[in-house]
Amino acid sequence: MTRVAAVDCGTNSIRLLVADVDPATGAFAELDRRMTIVRLGQGVDRTGRLAPEALERTFAACREYAAVIAELGAERVRFVATSASRDAENAAEFVAGVLDILGVEPEVVTGDQEAHLSFAGATKELAGGDGVAKPYLVVDIGGGSTEFVLGSETVEAARSVDIGCVRMTERHLTADGAVVDPPTPERIAAIRADVEAALDVAERTVPLTGAGSLVGLAGTVTTIAAIALDLAEYDSEAIHHARVPLGRVRAITERLLTSTHDERAAIGAMHPGRVDVIGAGALVLLAVMERTGAQEVVVSEHDILDGIAWSAAG
Repeated sequence: MTRVAAVDCGTNSIRLLVADVDPATGAFAELDRRMTIVRLGQGVDRTGRLAPEALERTFAACREYAAVIAELGAERVRFVATSASRDAENAAEFVAGVLDILGVEPEVVTGDQEAHLSFAGATKELAGGDGVAKPYLVVDIGGGSTEFVLGSETVEAARSVDIGCVRMTERHLTADGAVVDPPTPERIAAIRADVEAALDVAERTVPLTGAGSLVGLAGTVTTIAAIALDLAEYDSEAIHHARVPLGRVRAITERLLTSTHDERAAIGAMHPGRVDVIGAGALVLLAVMERTGAQEVVVSEHDILDGIAWSAAG
């Protein structure tokens, strides 16, 4: 077994996984998994740069993670940075800060690489047979982008498009620096138009219909699952591999898009950092399900973070 630390730094959150992994046998023992909302992608869609306060929030989380990695004695560390740091003009500042704190240089992966890591993390344990039909269409709804990956044992097609929950919120649900709450029908329609156009782009590379199962990843999807399960608080074990029907996703999306900030914040399983962006993220998931014809989404708590851990061990 090799003890590895995987860090996934996205547009909205930064996450850490420390695990003992044996690629030869498929053994995987999780030691620590944590997530911090840092909103690294704050304003990137508008300014093209990482904001100083967003960088400091991210570096503070990295310092916390460095202490955990040292305490648990990880032999290998892999830090993957996704959408926000791909798009930013001052990405070098981000890279230098992470290198100084964690001693490893963040890999600013392409959308295609991100898709492959997400697929590996989400599907590795599905291969054992649990009624989830192949091929899988894995959909990873992030803060800045959404990845679509189709495959059975390996990736057959993948595409990343810029329709993440933070990006859609900042682009269409924000006025004078504040989130419009609740959004007007016109603003919701603008998000839907952006998402449909992005799905057209994704479909040129990845067939969006005909998959055996739709597998959904990341905070938007897991939060919707928690709401669908009526959980009083977030419970990753209950959420992992839950199946949420299309009708429930549609009803939850309507609820989120017609509620106020305080009403969403009062939802027991809602992370405070998702309150303002969950509506846009839910609309992305709903549009994906309607386009693909999926009658349910299989929710996975294992995603790109787990894929990074497997890759670090291998």
